[in-house]
Amino acid sequence: MEIASYHAHVYYEPATRQTAAAVRTGLIARFPVRLGRWRDNLVGPHPKHMFQVAFEPDLFAAFVPWLMLNRRGHSVLVHPNTGDDLADHRDYPLWLGEKLALDYSVFD
Repeated sequence: MEIASYHAHVYYEPATRQTAAAVRTGLIARFPVRLGRWRDNLVGPHPKHMFQVAFEPDLFAAFVPWLMLNRRGHSVLVHPNTGDDLADHRDYPLWLGEKLALDYSVFD
């Protein structure tokens, strides 16, 4: 199995969207990442509003520590992209902050 890339999902509530925007701005300023759009409705297995950040494996060692220290209280899911979406979200994730319950049934 090989890790092709990573995704980070930064979760927020409507009341904390502004601090999530500050995290997003910090990521854009520091890393060559691909940002997903704001998801103000639930999508996929995700139980809260979120935005996704796609990044390459060579950024992991700098990206994740920066996010650890600068997530501004938001829960963040970091997972590899191996081609097995269920395992990537259920078996291989790294959580920063509160671990949220994902809806794995979307992978059936």
